[in-house]
Amino acid sequence: GFLPLQGHVVRNWKVRWFVLLQDKLLYYKIEGGKKEPSPKGRILLDGCTITCPCLEYENRPLLIKLKTKTNTDYFLECCSREERDSWALDITGAIHAGHPVQVQELHRMKNSFKLLENISLHNIVERMYDSSTGIKLTRNLDQGNRYKETFTGSALVDWLISSSFAVSRFEAVTLASMLMDENFIRPVGVRSTEATRSSDPSEKFLDDSTALYMFAESSKKNTSSKEEVHFNISELSGTIVKQGFLVKQGHKRKNWKVRKFVLRADPAFLHYYDPTKEDNKPVGGFSLRGCLVSALEDNGVPAGVKGNVQGNLFKIITKNDIHYYIQASSKAERVQWIEAIKPLT
Repeated sequence: GFLPLQGHVVRNWKVRWFVLLQDKLLYYKIEGGKKEPSPKGRILLDGCTITCPCLEYENRPLLIKLKTKTNTDYFLECCSREERDSWALDITGAIHAGHPVQVQELHRMKNSFKLLENISLHNIVERMYDSSTGIKLTRNLDQGNRYKETFTGSALVDWLISSSFAVSRFEAVTLASMLMDENFIRPVGVRSTEATRSSDPSEKFLDDSTALYMFAESSKKNTSSKEEVHFNISELSGTIVKQGFLVKQGHKRKNWKVRKFVLRADPAFLHYYDPTKEDNKPVGGFSLRGCLVSALEDNGVPAGVKGNVQGNLFKIITKNDIHYYIQASSKAERVQWIEAIKPLT
C-alpha cells in the first residue's frame, strides 16, 4: 500500500508504494500513475527494531519508525490509527517470523481491547467540548508555569468512565492514549510530556491528578480568514466514514499524484490532502450531494484519462459536471470506496 516516507538526504516526504515480504520491506516510486518495475529502495528486517506509535514529529502523529541493525532510521506515515497498527503488527510479525510465540503475543495484545462499534474518537472529542457535559477546563500550575484550559489525566479518565465510553480505568487510559496518538489532545507540563517518551505504550498517558493535558487545537489557535474558518467548520465537521491513499489525476496538467482522501458524512464531503506537506489542510474537496460515482473498466484507457495508468480506476462526476479520475490500489479497494461514497450522494 501507499505510505509517505521521509528521505534520508533531503528530509522531505515522498509517497511510495510499499510491499512487505518475509525478510524485507520494498518501496517503489510511482510515475505517471503507474508503479515503476524496480524498487526504489529496500529495508532489511533482520535485526530491525520498530517503534509504534512514534511521536518524534508533532505534526505527524501516525508514524512508524524502523531502525535497521546498521542504525538507519526510516519514518513511515499512515492514514489512520487502524492502518498504522495493522502495518506495525505485520512488520513486527515479519521481524520475529522465527519466533511464533512472540507473534502470538502480538496478536493477543492487538485484540485485548477494542472500541465499541458505535463509538468513534471524533464523537468522544465532540462530547469533550460540550460546555455543559464535557470535560471541565481549568487553570493549572506546573513547575512554576501557568497553563490555561487544561485538564488532568485522572480527570479525563473519570470523565470517560462517567460518560460511558469506558467501563474501567484501564479502558479509559487506552482511549485517552488513542486520543493522544491521533493528536486530539496533547500533554503539557513536565510529567505528562516526559511520559510520552516511555517505550511502554500503556505508560504514555498518565491516570494522574498532576499530569496535565489540553486539546491539541487549543495550542494552535491562530488568526485565519473568515473564509478559512467557514471552510473548516462547515466542510470538515462531518464524521469520518473512510480514509486512505489513492492516486488522483490533476485537472490542469493531467499528471497523477498520490493523495490522502477523507470521506465525511453529515455533511457529505470528499476532501483530499497532500501527504508530503507538514500542515494538515486539504488541497481540494467537494460536496458529494448530487454526485455520480462509477468504476471504469480496465480494458483500455477511457477518454479524459491521460498517462499509462495502473488500473482500478473509478470516476466521480459532481453536480457541477467536474470529472475526477481516481485509482485505487486494488479492485477490492475500489469497490469499498464506491460503496462508501454512493450512499452519501
